[in-house]
Amino acid sequence: MAKEFTYRGKSIEELKKLDVREFAKFLPSKTRRAVLRQFDTIERFVKSCEKKQERGKQIRTHARETIIVPKMVGLTIFVHNGKTFVKVNIMPKMIGHRLGEFVPTRGKVQHGAPGIGATRSSAAMSVK
Repeated sequence: MAKEFTYRGKSIEELKKLDVREFAKFLPSKTRRAVLRQFDTIERFVKSCEKKQERGKQIRTHARETIIVPKMVGLTIFVHNGKTFVKVNIMPKMIGHRLGEFVPTRGKVQHGAPGIGATRSSAAMSVK
């Protein structure tokens, strides 16, 4: 049997019933201050996400600094990484984190073969 998710002793259903400002009381201090400063922005974002989901549209955003609140759990949001939009499924354990934490902006570097003039030995090679 899977263990039920709780955040600071509250189940996800109880957290979803709370207002954003009431939920902020359960967050760590830095995150709590950020949520209380931008609670209206977060509430507007959540409402627009719910409307778009009802219509069947993709939820796309550049707002990487938005803090994940319980009402966002279960949504699929496409977050911009600087080049493309990356799909993020919001899960309960992501509560209190920022959207940008789950979308890396830098990819893994894959080096190819060195070009002409890259090393001393390649300078002596014929150019063909």
